[in-house]
Amino acid sequence: MPLHDSLASDSPLDFPKSQESPIQKELRPIGRKVAKAKRRSNSSNITSKILEEIVRHGAMRIEIDIRAQANEMAIQEEYAKEREYVRKENIDKKDRETMAMNTSHMSPETKQFWKLERRDVMRRRLFRDDGPSNTAWLNDQNH
Repeated sequence: MPLHDSLASDSPLDFPKSQESPIQKELRPIGRKVAKAKRRSNSSNITSKILEEIVRHGAMRIEIDIRAQANEMAIQEEYAKEREYVRKENIDKKDRETMAMNTSHMSPETKQFWKLERRDVMRRRLFRDDGPSNTAWLNDQNH
């Protein structure tokens, strides 16, 4: 009789893999190379997440800056409109004062100066392009 029966062997190689071993297999500790690689991959993931956050915050900052710039431009336009309005009001006030000037007590040269000033005011008012003039009746053919 042979020493080893090939059909019934006690060799661990002959056990089917689906059977559980009576002795639990201990997990091997992670080697240095594997541990370093794992740390590198974790740090690269963290780094990529940080970079994504930086990019996202940068994009948000750019958007906020664009909004602030648009807001500032709108404010500057409003200031420009207000300054133009005040400038026109000052011109109108000066023109009204010129037209209301009493020249009865003035010398002939001064009267002539104010007469020319009034003529300039009338000319500006007649040829003004910014809307109806108070002196539109002067251009009317019926008068």
